[in-house]
Amino acid sequence: MEMTSGPRDYLAAERTFLAWIRTGLALMGFGFVVARFGLFLRALQTSQLNLPAQSYGLSFWFGTALILVGVVVNVLSARHHLRLVQDLNRGGSAVRRPSSLAVVIALLLAVVGLAMAIYLLSVREPDQASLGKRQERAMASNADTGIVSIASNHTVDQTVAKLEEILKAKGVKLFALVDHSGEAERAGMKMRPTKLLIFGSPKGGTPLMIAAPSVAIDLPLKILVWEDGAGKVWTSYNSLAYLQARHHLPQELVSNIAVVEALAAKAAE
Repeated sequence: MEMTSGPRDYLAAERTFLAWIRTGLALMGFGFVVARFGLFLRALQTSQLNLPAQSYGLSFWFGTALILVGVVVNVLSARHHLRLVQDLNRGGSAVRRPSSLAVVIALLLAVVGLAMAIYLLSVREPDQASLGKRQERAMASNADTGIVSIASNHTVDQTVAKLEEILKAKGVKLFALVDHSGEAERAGMKMRPTKLLIFGSPKGGTPLMIAAPSVAIDLPLKILVWEDGAGKVWTSYNSLAYLQARHHLPQELVSNIAVVEALAAKAAE
């Protein structure tokens, strides 16, 4: 006696298929979290300058492997479901087609999972050398204070000397060089090398003060050259965005003080 397949058989097959889809999706999601967690640990570590460097590469590969497993699960479940429906059709039933929606979802999740794996491969954790280089050369800004700091490749005195040469070559007047650490030493206190350069040009600063008189409190421009507790030298200055927002400077006049960015970057090279 030939057995026929009823709707309940197809619905049961579809429920199984959807369960496999959920399994594949869970694997891909968990794999992505695992892989990105390693990068999060590295970013957290590099933000603490006094901590030794460590590697978290295994989490990347474990996470990527889980994502690929999720992709395989979805592809195979779609294939299995189609075959099962074909077998049910041979037994005869009013339902003659597989769940197109479930198949599309499975294949879509497989494509998304594969894209996530490719993305993780393209943004894999940088090695320690590139992290160190980025840490030394990248700008560190503070949104609350408006201070931008650039790591210098020279000592404080060398950086200051380089700044003085650049200012002289560009015809920018150096109004004062404040040696904070030198004054501290003369007062009988110890302080890491810290020097402040105050410079500017009346042609550039006067239009700013006419447009926004309060900016005079931050002019002339200043660059602070200082050494941190780890012996690293930095050049710091007030960001242009901070000065513009603080004093409501007209956009067309911001270029008058943009020289501070180029000076700090050039001196730090």
